[in-house]
Amino acid sequence: MNGYFLKLFNALVLLLLPAAGSLLGFNSLPNTAEIKCIETEREALLNFKQGLIDDYDMLSTWKDDENNRDCCKWKGIHCNNETGHVHMLHLRGQYPQRLRGAINITSLVPLQNIQHLDLSYNSFKGNDITELMGSFTHLIYLNLSSSYFGGSIPCELGKLTHLKYLDLSNNIYLHGQIPHQLGNLTHLRYLDLSDTDLQGELPCQLGNLTHLRYLDLGDNHLQGELPCQLGNLTHLRYLDLSYNHLHGELLCQLGNLTHLRYLDLSYNDLHGELPCQLGNLSQLRYLGLRRNSFSDETFLISSTSIMNSSSSLVFLDLSFNLLKSSTIFYWLFNSTTNLRTLYLYGNMLEGSIPDGFGKVMNSLETLDLSGNKLQGDIPSFFGNICTLERLDLSRNKLNGRFSSLFDNSSWCNRHIFKSLDLSYNRITGKLSKTIGILSELEQLYLDANLLEGDVTESHLSNFSKLESLYLSDNSLSLKFVPGWVLPFPLQSLGLRSCKLGPSFPSWLQTQHSIYSLDISDNRINDSIPEWFWNNLRIVHLNMSHNNLIGAIPNLPLKLPYRSSIILNSNHIEGKVPSFLLQARELKLSENILSDWFSFSCDQNIVANLAILDLSKNQIKGQLPDCWKSVDSLLILDLSHNNLSGKIPMSMSTLVNLKVLVLKNNNLMGELASLKNCSNLIMLDVAENMLSGPIPSWIGESMQQLIILNMRRNYFSGNLPNHLCHLKHIQLLDLSWNKLSKGIPTCLKNFTAMSERSINRSDFLNRVYWFNLTYYVVYSFIPGDYTFDITWMWKGVEQVFKNPEYLLKSIDLSNNILTGEIPKEIGYLFGLVSLNLSRNNLTGEIPSEMGSLRSLDFLDLSRNHLTGQIPTSLSEIDGLGKLDLSHNSLSGRIPSGRHFETYEASCFEGNDDLCGEQLNKSCPGDEDQRTVKPAAVNGDDCDCGFYEALYMSLGIGFFTGFWSLLGTILVWRPCRNAYLMFLNRVTHSICVWFQ
Repeated sequence: MNGYFLKLFNALVLLLLPAAGSLLGFNSLPNTAEIKCIETEREALLNFKQGLIDDYDMLSTWKDDENNRDCCKWKGIHCNNETGHVHMLHLRGQYPQRLRGAINITSLVPLQNIQHLDLSYNSFKGNDITELMGSFTHLIYLNLSSSYFGGSIPCELGKLTHLKYLDLSNNIYLHGQIPHQLGNLTHLRYLDLSDTDLQGELPCQLGNLTHLRYLDLGDNHLQGELPCQLGNLTHLRYLDLSYNHLHGELLCQLGNLTHLRYLDLSYNDLHGELPCQLGNLSQLRYLGLRRNSFSDETFLISSTSIMNSSSSLVFLDLSFNLLKSSTIFYWLFNSTTNLRTLYLYGNMLEGSIPDGFGKVMNSLETLDLSGNKLQGDIPSFFGNICTLERLDLSRNKLNGRFSSLFDNSSWCNRHIFKSLDLSYNRITGKLSKTIGILSELEQLYLDANLLEGDVTESHLSNFSKLESLYLSDNSLSLKFVPGWVLPFPLQSLGLRSCKLGPSFPSWLQTQHSIYSLDISDNRINDSIPEWFWNNLRIVHLNMSHNNLIGAIPNLPLKLPYRSSIILNSNHIEGKVPSFLLQARELKLSENILSDWFSFSCDQNIVANLAILDLSKNQIKGQLPDCWKSVDSLLILDLSHNNLSGKIPMSMSTLVNLKVLVLKNNNLMGELASLKNCSNLIMLDVAENMLSGPIPSWIGESMQQLIILNMRRNYFSGNLPNHLCHLKHIQLLDLSWNKLSKGIPTCLKNFTAMSERSINRSDFLNRVYWFNLTYYVVYSFIPGDYTFDITWMWKGVEQVFKNPEYLLKSIDLSNNILTGEIPKEIGYLFGLVSLNLSRNNLTGEIPSEMGSLRSLDFLDLSRNHLTGQIPTSLSEIDGLGKLDLSHNSLSGRIPSGRHFETYEASCFEGNDDLCGEQLNKSCPGDEDQRTVKPAAVNGDDCDCGFYEALYMSLGIGFFTGFWSLLGTILVWRPCRNAYLMFLNRVTHSICVWFQ
């Protein structure tokens, strides 16, 4: 939230509640020294206190003794100075001073004259808002916000007809619909139901609240369209409906809200035109329409009126919509020129930023155009916008030389300019030393461009306030003189691929404030000095893909809370130091670590560990047996080591685990210890020595599985039918085991494999396989956690990293399965790869396989299949690789489409197969011979006639063909016309097949 918005919000509060006493009916606090409280009300308050837990003595004055009998003098209590009745109960908490426990509203019923009730900012978990609240009919002010109330909003609140202020916000357990009885509160001026779990549609009765000045229903799950009765709230100054599921078009009735200053409709699914009536909102200062579905066609034309009339608009957010055309810049030229903050990021804007932009938008303070498709040279006029403080042009297609940013620009804003982000573009040239004129810079992001050359201390010496510096992924080399001390207090530094090596950068020794450091892929061929660990307090550290050598000493250090340490792909040796296990994310894969230093069972050390990747090392010995201390673990990868022994039973306590990879070790025994890991989406125990039957509980308790890899073990027995409960499974590999009996027919229940296309929202929500994005689970660690998936694909082991490879695969090869291939396999329409080779399957290939139109790989070789190859297989256009060899198939190999492209090796070993692919004729084939006409009588065969006929045909063909071709070759206009005709025909065919 920027500084301007804070000022705006404070101004609104002052506007809405200019005098809290006059608004709520409390013009002055009573003189409690001259009044005594009523005995029944004092007892009611003491009874109310009994159910509360007061850890901080907030109610220390509430005592039942002679010195404190006057409850009007108790803390949080005010009484009427004439009647003595309690009219204010103000028990607002303040972290950590909060009340908790059970709320006994029944005990407060005697307080029938209460007008002000504030129980906000406490902790009343498990308490509902009781319907007894409706009995306090004199209430003017009711605030129950931020106190963990649950249940639904009781409709009895509609009886509080004197209420002017109602705040139930930030109660995440509050659910249900907004009761329409709230429409009875016609005196209400302030209503806040935000940050709860309310659902359903907005009741049209809200239109009865004609005195409302503040309405906040944001961050709920409200649905449906905006009710037209909102147009009745003509006194409204603040309206927030953001973070809901509202859809449809905006209402023209919103134009009636002529006093509106703040309007936020972000994070909904609104679309269509902005009604011209919104031009009446002449006092509007904040307009938020982020993440909706407004497009060029419906937005630009219709919105001119609001912009022309809203000269007071200073904040506009249109991020994450469907805007494409750069016409929006010209629309802004002809509209308001008072904007201070403009967000357009995350759209699809194309073209270049027009030169006139800098002349018209001369009051901008923050401009964000990131995440679009803007092209052209990087503009230089931004330095002439003297009010500009923050500029973000990242993730576009801007090019040109970096120095052009400073050409023809006065940079009159250099004394206030704080943030510049040009990352992820195509900017070329060297890092100009003139960048030093931006001496007040706090953030500089130039990563992922085409910059080149050396960066020396002369480029950076003029900065004194720089906190974030990112130069990663360019062709830059940092060359600082020995002993140079950075003159700015860096907090985050990204220098990936900046050629810092071969020595470890000693200038980091003076930086004690860095919390995020990325010096990965920098050719550092050195050990990590001990001062590095002692001096830095890093939350996110990435030194991967270097040549770091030596061992990391086990220092008595305390890492920052929820830190991320990434040291994979180096040559670090020795043991895993236990102090690193304090991290939230620890990646040490692809090193030469030989042993655990001590996988501590101390809950205090490993309590935060969520990601642990020690794959591709040389760790030997048995798995430690104290996993119950790491119940926060989400991802565990110990693959490609020398681990032995059984999987310890303590792993059954990892109930939160999402990914478990133990591939390519020497583990043995059964899988009983994993039975309670019911939240797994990936289980990979391939290439071990595990044995026993495949447990049926895998299908019963691990129904979230997407990837199950048990390849190359010693599992035996049959395939349990319970595996068919894995409706989310997408990659299933049970190959190279000793599985017997038949393939269960219930595999048609693999729901995810029955869908031809992937559900993209499900892909994100479930933290899908190839790109396990860590912020989906825990948003506090920056960046993405990319998980490589190694999979047998078309007979070759391949590594997949990209979520675009949305594979759906079943591999049951190299077992001793018997019986027929179930025809139900034809229901798996989305299947891309199927390998049933090297088993003892019998019977015919089911014709239903022709329904697998997504199939790219099919291997049924080395079985005992009989019968003909079903012609339906020839209808799978995308079938890139087919192997039916070494079976007992018979008959003709189907022809048509691409079936002729398969080599003979795909069908060899089937003695009774025939066809062109095997260069083997089939029974019944006859040579095509030319049959001459038989002469009945020699005199009747007029040979001269046939000779004349053939001669005339030849002459006619010669004349007609060369008449056309000769004309085309010789006469240019005819040739051009013919070629244009061919182009039109070709284009029509291409369009037809697109």
